[in-house]
Amino acid sequence: MSPADIRRVGVVGGGRMGAGIAEVCARAELDTLLCEATRPAAAKARERIAVSLERAVQRGKLDRTSAEAALDRITVTADLADLADRQLVVEAVTEDPDAKTGVFAALDKIVDDPAAILATNTSSLPVMRLGMATGRADRVIGLHFFNPVPVLPLVEVVTTLHTSPEVTADVTDFATRTLGKTVIHSRDRAGFVVNALLVPYLLSAIRMTESGFATATDVDRGMELGCAHPMGPLKLADLIGLDTVASIAESLYDEFKEPLYAPPPVLLRMVEAGLLGRKTGRGFHTYRREERPGSSG
Repeated sequence: MSPADIRRVGVVGGGRMGAGIAEVCARAELDTLLCEATRPAAAKARERIAVSLERAVQRGKLDRTSAEAALDRITVTADLADLADRQLVVEAVTEDPDAKTGVFAALDKIVDDPAAILATNTSSLPVMRLGMATGRADRVIGLHFFNPVPVLPLVEVVTTLHTSPEVTADVTDFATRTLGKTVIHSRDRAGFVVNALLVPYLLSAIRMTESGFATATDVDRGMELGCAHPMGPLKLADLIGLDTVASIAESLYDEFKEPLYAPPPVLLRMVEAGLLGRKTGRGFHTYRREERPGSSG
């Protein structure tokens, strides 16, 4: 299957990441089917995409005709079985091993075409584990986008010991030529490239605040104004989602057992309290409430 042959794409999970992936696929003129757990969640995902497209129009990044055409290419469903005819399915549900494994086991039975590619947007979990939940591990690959998906140009393509070279080449070409993204490659290790470098930095900022050494505002201001970072580490953690940061940290620590990867206690308490950052309105900073706790993506 060549990248040009991939015209029917499925996305499982309609949270911020899943909705963003569906949007970029639709903007690339692909027939896009987004699946959520319930019909209300599916409708909300489509609304999230409509808001994002309107924002792009208002910012002059997209004309209205193209935005309307992209939205028309997106169909939402609450039934995984509707993904049977997809040529590429990208899983983007919550960073929970059981949830992701369950999705892949189900997709293996549902997706008809043996040449179809099953991809995961996981930011931390072993892609191999997901592939082994299927009978087609050679067709399973990591396709890790970054938030916000319509804006950030990078995609990590992550290959396992089973992923076929053909699938790696096809997915790389699909991400670059069809979606217009820039690809970097990683082997299947916790954190891949970006998060293996980024998360210890975020955890260090969280520990500095937890210890009382500096406030969240001063930590962020220091890195923004002293190091020319566009966003401070605690604002970035809030944007990523503190639950996702904690999940990545736990995966890194489980694999490498190095103290710098261990999630700080305050991070775990905040996750338990549902203070997940931007998507819940409160993390290390306070925001306008955008989404309810527990939304996928």
